[in-house]
Amino acid sequence: MDNDKKNYLQVCEKAVRIGGRVVQQWVGHAKVHEKGPADFVTQADLASQEAVRQAVLGAFPNHCLLGEEEGPNATPTDRAEYRWIVDPLDGTTNYIHGIPHYCVSLALECNGDLLVGAVFDPVLDECYTAVSGQGAWLNGRPIHTSRVASLAESLAVVGFPPNVQVDSPDVALFLDMLTRCQAIRRTGSAALNLCYLAAGRFDLFWSFSTHIWDVAAGVLILREAGGALSSPTGGPFCLEDACFLAAANPKLHTQLQEAASRRGRRRDRS
Repeated sequence: MDNDKKNYLQVCEKAVRIGGRVVQQWVGHAKVHEKGPADFVTQADLASQEAVRQAVLGAFPNHCLLGEEEGPNATPTDRAEYRWIVDPLDGTTNYIHGIPHYCVSLALECNGDLLVGAVFDPVLDECYTAVSGQGAWLNGRPIHTSRVASLAESLAVVGFPPNVQVDSPDVALFLDMLTRCQAIRRTGSAALNLCYLAAGRFDLFWSFSTHIWDVAAGVLILREAGGALSSPTGGPFCLEDACFLAAANPKLHTQLQEAASRRGRRRDRS
């Protein structure tokens, strides 16, 4: 690992752990505000983002930061060559309801390429990390996707938008896959879903409604763990669009893509 990436990873992991500590400090007394229908933000989100901002821009003042929440020191509109992408509390609804499944997610991108990423679960003290071209780790131990190669043996996970509609593509594919997979979960954290896929806990994941900060770190971790990823239409995954089909391996991904294509054809005929 070259020195630059090593430094980026150290700061990345340090920042998500700082954010995680801040999130835990607010457990049970963070005020909640509604950003949109069923879409919430808390004091913990804002405080975590500011802590992460200070950690990364303190180390790299010439970089910029894109965060889900606009705190008191929002990032300027000028975009630097190196951009940190943070979700300071992925799984806010879980957090509000006292469900211990949420995380802090952070990645560094340069001209469209993801360089390093970290996702920290402060409840389980699990930190997933990855470096482009170097691999992925969980608490320093290498991780790899599962070897499951058939839908019938797969444990899938799906992400829905906060204000899900009955006719959404997420729901259509979910209903199609419900009898094809061994089981399907909805956990409420896209970043952890990708990390669990990378670690072999899940075998499939799709979402047509994520944002760049939800998935930037998790996508790199999944890729470095051997996972397969594409846009829902079958083309290359686009970070700015952030919608995707993901699987543990190319063979399983092909089956997921075929199911998604069938769903699209049925909708076209209706």
